[in-house]
Amino acid sequence: MKYLVMVQGTQADYEAMRGKASAGSPAWSEEELQTMFAYMGAINDDLSESGEFIDGQGLAEPAQTRHVTLGDDGKAVITDGPYGETKELLAGYWVLECESLERVTEIADRVARCPQPAGVPDHPVVIRPIMDGSGDI
Repeated sequence: MKYLVMVQGTQADYEAMRGKASAGSPAWSEEELQTMFAYMGAINDDLSESGEFIDGQGLAEPAQTRHVTLGDDGKAVITDGPYGETKELLAGYWVLECESLERVTEIADRVARCPQPAGVPDHPVVIRPIMDGSGDI
């Protein structure tokens, strides 16, 4: 079965990774940032070797996000984020082919344990099964 594994992040998180602290996110050092990239790279390598990796990407910061809906007049209404009130956004994702929900949960647990500076809040990792072409999951 295919699964989408998503990691959440905020604009403050992206700024902290660039070295700018805020009330909710202390600044990351270059060493902490490189440790995080190495950790995530090792996960990608392991998933590729096991044959479970289909695709995965880190995503650009929330400030670059646009939310497009149709207005009452049928024209596009563009706003500056998918969740305007919270500015919450996905930081990255993996598409995985795993034998079971238990296996993908093990992978999500490993993702959730990614090294980060002290004081950085934990960010949720979300798992969603991907529907097959028949509409079944």
